[in-house]
Amino acid sequence: MHAGEQTVEAVVRHQLGKALGGRRGMLEAAVPTIAFTVLFLTLHELRTAVLISLGCALVLLVVRLVQRSTPQFVLNSLVGIGVGAFFAWRAAQGGGDAGEQALAYFLPGILYNAGYAVVMVLTILTRWPVVGFMVGSVTGDPTAWHADRAVVRLCSHLTWLLVLPCVLRVLVQAPMYLAGRNGWWADSAAVAALGTAKLVMGWPLQVAALAAMVWLLSRNRTPMQAATPQR
Repeated sequence: MHAGEQTVEAVVRHQLGKALGGRRGMLEAAVPTIAFTVLFLTLHELRTAVLISLGCALVLLVVRLVQRSTPQFVLNSLVGIGVGAFFAWRAAQGGGDAGEQALAYFLPGILYNAGYAVVMVLTILTRWPVVGFMVGSVTGDPTAWHADRAVVRLCSHLTWLLVLPCVLRVLVQAPMYLAGRNGWWADSAAVAALGTAKLVMGWPLQVAALAAMVWLLSRNRTPMQAATPQR
């Protein structure tokens, strides 16, 4: 990063761009979910849907490794598939039918977003917003930014924008899951709704949050203080 770009806003934009992975990272996150949802709804066979979505993620991983680029986003997808498959397997062990197993596949994502939101809100309430550590990773001191109230306030606002997509996902997807789990909806309808919601409220919602963050960042230029060596 050039000296002229050493503002909190420039640092956060740069770090968030890396974290989101660009269009390719978004595609790698979406493909396995699309494969699982479409295959389960057409074949009504959970094992096949899981295995093919896993296969899609593995192909994407091999491409990353051959190109010697970061496999971070594919690995995140693989972990999500693995955890979802484990929940589905547990539902099967408990005597659940294929529809209940498919619903269980989506439960970890709902729980993850709920837990992530709680942790992020706690960092804001304790005045150690997580975005601040993005700034600290560039300055060389992970906590020096906390001494500047303006930086803490800006990072708190930005962290709220990171929290919002997680809260919206839980508010929308949790009722869908409960509707299918409790028989208020047909299992297939609940799975279709959850699959669609997961796609629409995944990277597209994250990008919308990023756009809001960029707008907020464009309004200010908060100088970033370099870490001062201890004597």
